[in-house]
Amino acid sequence: MAEIQFSRGVTEEVIPDIRVTRSRTGNSGTATFYFEFPKILSQESTDEVTGMYLVDEEGEIVTREVKGKFVNGKPTAIEAVLIMKSAEEWERFIRFMDRYAEEHDLGLTKS
Repeated sequence: MAEIQFSRGVTEEVIPDIRVTRSRTGNSGTATFYFEFPKILSQESTDEVTGMYLVDEEGEIVTREVKGKFVNGKPTAIEAVLIMKSAEEWERFIRFMDRYAEEHDLGLTKS
C-alpha cells in the first residue's frame, strides 16, 4: 500500500506529475508534485486540504508546503513541495516512490 492524501484518510486518486532533484552530495533533495484537477478540489468533496501525506506501510511523510492553482476563480490544480534534508529522508522518499510507482504502473523519465 502506498497512497497520497491531502486530508488524512482521504486517498487522492489523481496521479501526479513528479519532478525530483537531488544535491550533488546526495544529502538533500526536492520533490515537486503537480496534480491537475485532483479529487480533493472537486465540487463533491467536502474535505479540507491540510497538507500532503505520503502514506505506506512504513508510516507517512508529511509536507505542509501545498499550493492551489485557480483559473477564473475555480480550483484546477495542486502543487506540493517536499524537501528532504538528509540522506535518510531521501532514501525514505525513494522507498515510498518505488511502492507508489509499482502500484500505479509508473515509470521514470530522466532529463
